Amino acid sequence: MTVQYQTSTSEEIDLVELFRALWRQKFLILGITAVVTLIAAAYAFLATPYYQTKTYLRPAPQSSLDQLNETGIYKLTPEEAINRVAGALSSYDNRLDFFLNNQELFQQIEKRGDSLEQAFANFNEDAFEMLFPDPKRTDNRSAFVGLRLTYPEGMDGAAVVNGFVAHVLELERREITEDLESLINNRLASLDMNMDAQRAHYSATKEAKIAALLEEDTLKRAELQDELTALRAELKTRRTNRIQELNEAISIAESLGIRNPTSPSAMTASPPSGTQVIRTEVTNQKAPLYFMGTEALTAERDALVARTSDDFIEPRIAEIQSELAMLEHNREVEILKEREGEDLYLTNLAELREEAARLKGIKLDTERLRLVRLDQLALQSLNPIKPKKAMILALGLVLGGMLGVFVALVRSLVARNNEPDTAVL
Repeated sequence: MTVQYQTSTSEEIDLVELFRALWRQKFLILGITAVVTLIAAAYAFLATPYYQTKTYLRPAPQSSLDQLNETGIYKLTPEEAINRVAGALSSYDNRLDFFLNNQELFQQIEKRGDSLEQAFANFNEDAFEMLFPDPKRTDNRSAFVGLRLTYPEGMDGAAVVNGFVAHVLELERREITEDLESLINNRLASLDMNMDAQRAHYSATKEAKIAALLEEDTLKRAELQDELTALRAELKTRRTNRIQELNEAISIAESLGIRNPTSPSAMTASPPSGTQVIRTEVTNQKAPLYFMGTEALTAERDALVARTSDDFIEPRIAEIQSELAMLEHNREVEILKEREGEDLYLTNLAELREEAARLKGIKLDTERLRLVRLDQLALQSLNPIKPKKAMILALGLVLGGMLGVFVALVRSLVARNNEPDTAVL
């Protein structure tokens, strides 16, 4: 029992002795605490302060995109426009391009021997941050795009953010203008190709029609020539046959002594003088040709022999010659060949020209083209986000005190271990 009491008393004495040892080293503890606190204060007041600024963009009204959408070849909704701007704000190439063209705004960037591009890459990793709405909220009023910049003291962060946003919007307007011009040029090229195709089709159709008309005329002319040749051959044959028939009749008339026209009844015996005889000859048969007499027959034969053309006998020959004369000049073919201003005869050319004129008249006013609505302009911040001086000082004070107590305890334990041990019985 006596031993246990002495042990408990020894432990109590050690605890009291511990506090006494710390108290004896209070100046050491205070000194270490003061040194650490001063180091923390030096960092808090000497470290480069960093500030934050941000801007918010929201979808533009539909009316601000009407001029673009009314072109009929380019469609852009407010949601698509703000997504385009968000993508452009996130683009490293756009940020680097703005940096290289506005280096006077980034003079506070630490270069540390790096190239301009590498220095900006290091700055870009921590400086820019895109802000987006909560994806769980789908109402249009929550749609926005934000850009936050963390920048060191001395840099005009508001000018950087606002300038970069203006730079991106100008790039997007320029890109939309170039896209629109490209679409217009492609559409105009397509219209020109369509008009050229219609002209080529019209020319081919006209040439085919002319060829068909000429072929029809050639065929008609050949048929008429064949008919004319056949008629003339027939007339010549008929004339030759008539001459032979006349020669035979003349020979018979000469043998009968018939010089003048007569009839079979006239060649019968004459009645007694003073007697009147009325002869009536009724017959369905044609009198032989030789009754015409040699004089008439010879005259007809000589006329037939002397005839150089039989065309006047057949009326159809005159008709054929008239038709052949008309075929010498096809007025429809001549009109088609001499036609000027062929575009007037193309069916859809007027509509294509009207569309081409409308496309050429499209002039996009980029000043009126608002892709987004600036909801909050970036402002220069007055309160740095780091270093947090109060927190650093408090942390330095706490850590300094803990370090001072730890050093004092170590010194006390070392000193106690160096004292000679005393046994208590």
